[in-house]
Amino acid sequence: MFEAKTMLYVYVETPLHAGSGRALGAVDLPIQRERVTGYPIVQASSLKGRLRAEARARNLANLEIVFGPETDRASDHAGALSTGDAKILLFPVRSLAGVFAWTTSVEVLSRFLRDAAMVGVQPGWTFTTKPASGQVWVSGNVLQAGNKVVLEEFTFAPQQEAIVQTIGQWLAQNALPQATEYQYWRDELPKRLVILPNDDFRDFVTFSTEVVTRIKLNPETKTVEEGALWTEENLPTDTLLYAPLLSTPSRAPKGPQLTGQQVLDEIKNLKLTRIQLGGNETIGRGSVYLQFT
Repeated sequence: MFEAKTMLYVYVETPLHAGSGRALGAVDLPIQRERVTGYPIVQASSLKGRLRAEARARNLANLEIVFGPETDRASDHAGALSTGDAKILLFPVRSLAGVFAWTTSVEVLSRFLRDAAMVGVQPGWTFTTKPASGQVWVSGNVLQAGNKVVLEEFTFAPQQEAIVQTIGQWLAQNALPQATEYQYWRDELPKRLVILPNDDFRDFVTFSTEVVTRIKLNPETKTVEEGALWTEENLPTDTLLYAPLLSTPSRAPKGPQLTGQQVLDEIKNLKLTRIQLGGNETIGRGSVYLQFT
């Protein structure tokens, strides 16, 4: 039984490639996605593995109590920390006015409310309706070009709704990094938040991710080696993800018998902020900023 719970927010600072392996589609190396919705995720195993690596690098004394023993001793006991998948909450999309918008949907926000309730977080908003087809909810006119909102090449009719400002302010105060360098972005979020129809949000997170083409050069001739060209998908900068963290008391038969809250405190006390997540670390991918509740 989980004794303590918290929410971890993951803000993407450089394009993030949490890969799912090679695929037969248009993109050779796609990102991880939910099977049913197609929404981007970072699988729990990837996130937990990175947290463990950061804890090890900082010489966490109770590493195996929190995360479990090494693979060759995995049968000894389980770790006390349970990490959920990092799910999409806000997705940046190019905007004709305002440079870009943070997009989300009633479905995504409602899923977040459900997950937030699981860890004891109560954002305080509810939905009784949702945007109609071809319509978006906004808080003001920052993103309006004329009387329309244009995202990528798609045009929507804006409708100002007070709940957008409410959600934007809550996310700015609770989910975005609270560091000084993020003050501008916290101020901008309520102005640039767009709530899309569910289908349109799904389409943007499916077709508007960052896809790059990479090559391998022959070091002698400086030409592309045969067959050494591939495409790679990334979550774009300024994406916001969230993941529930849950903990039990220590399961280790030896060592300190930590409570569930003490297990979470072990993680929080590491004061992790910027870490690298996903692949391609040596070419600058996957810098993320962590915000714990």
